[in-house]
Amino acid sequence: MTTTAPTSTDAPPTPASHYTLAVLAMGLGGFAIGTTEFVTMGLLPQIADGVGISIPQAGHLISAYALGVVVGAPLIAVFGAKLPRRALLIGLMAVYAACNLLSATADSYGVLLGARFLDGLPHGAYFGVASLVAASLAAPGRRGRAVASVMLGLSIANVIGVPAATWLGQQAGWRAAYVAAAALAAATMLMVLLFVPSCPGDSSATGRRELQFFRNGQAMLTLLAGAVGFGGLFAVYSYIAPTVTDVGGLPESAVPIFTAAFGVGMVAGTWLAGRLADWDVFRTLIWSGVASGLVMLLVWATAPLGWALLPAIFLVTATGSVLVVNLQLRLMSVSGEAQTLGAAMNHASLNLANALGAWLGGVVIAAGHGYRAPALVGAALSVVGIGVLLWSAAIHRRTEDQPAESSSASRS
Repeated sequence: MTTTAPTSTDAPPTPASHYTLAVLAMGLGGFAIGTTEFVTMGLLPQIADGVGISIPQAGHLISAYALGVVVGAPLIAVFGAKLPRRALLIGLMAVYAACNLLSATADSYGVLLGARFLDGLPHGAYFGVASLVAASLAAPGRRGRAVASVMLGLSIANVIGVPAATWLGQQAGWRAAYVAAAALAAATMLMVLLFVPSCPGDSSATGRRELQFFRNGQAMLTLLAGAVGFGGLFAVYSYIAPTVTDVGGLPESAVPIFTAAFGVGMVAGTWLAGRLADWDVFRTLIWSGVASGLVMLLVWATAPLGWALLPAIFLVTATGSVLVVNLQLRLMSVSGEAQTLGAAMNHASLNLANALGAWLGGVVIAAGHGYRAPALVGAALSVVGIGVLLWSAAIHRRTEDQPAESSSASRS
């Protein structure tokens, strides 16, 4: 079951030098989004103290952001499909900057919870539109790498942006991290305006046509595989700070190093994903799911061993990032005419995984099983995700066999 990156012709060819700057500009948006999304996890104890709640309750802030992505991706994709794509990217970053500032100035848990939900709204649509633009600018046969390059901003954020923002939040207060993320979003707006070429929207798009996406069985199964299979990463990452300090016995100053390991794993996995996509998208999804499940067991085993946990944390996001990029490519391939919605829904699916993983992790912790237990939850979610992908493959094979059987029957 081979799947390759889709062909997109929505934008005119762009010179190579401009292409590099355009991808860099869109990748900066991914850097801004990744920094603010994941820094919440690194600063969870500080945020909990700041608004007077428990750490498991603070985990709901992660879920609120993720649910914002789930809600925002289809709404913005449906209503924004006709809009010029460069203008849409700038508008989405403007909303992102404003909501980060609202998070930084929130004076209560309720306001902060609402701000995190609103901040998630532009997330999925931004990555979906940026992926379509990057694919349309790339040479044929290199569109998988173009999409991976945009995603690389999200990965690099976890190497540089998240550790730096975590350190900033520890030194200057957690609110400073959200102010920094707002500044990154503003910088992205300028970069996109200067370097991304004018890209028209889909003039033939209609709400009804885009919503046909939700009647596409293969697209729905792909979304389900991402929502479940990727949840394990967030079950672990959401509680990385107390896992490092309470289970591993390391000082608080070690937390940014572990968040950096997450980021390095993301960069390595995203780079590898673009190459594996040229081999076979679907098989890559299966094998990355298997690897993810095994790595979750490794996290559970090494969590009490302090620094021995560090390589396992690297592998968590390396395997997860391979999954992310190839889910994006598969959705763009199976979405038919609903390209904008299909591209955007990948991050809705992944942030549903974020909400699911953070919630299930909090459930097992609150039940008294400790901060190692989310890794076992993650392993179980990986197994279920693989099962969904195999179900998708079985349906695909059965659908392909039906025309051949019908033709044989008519000849007889």
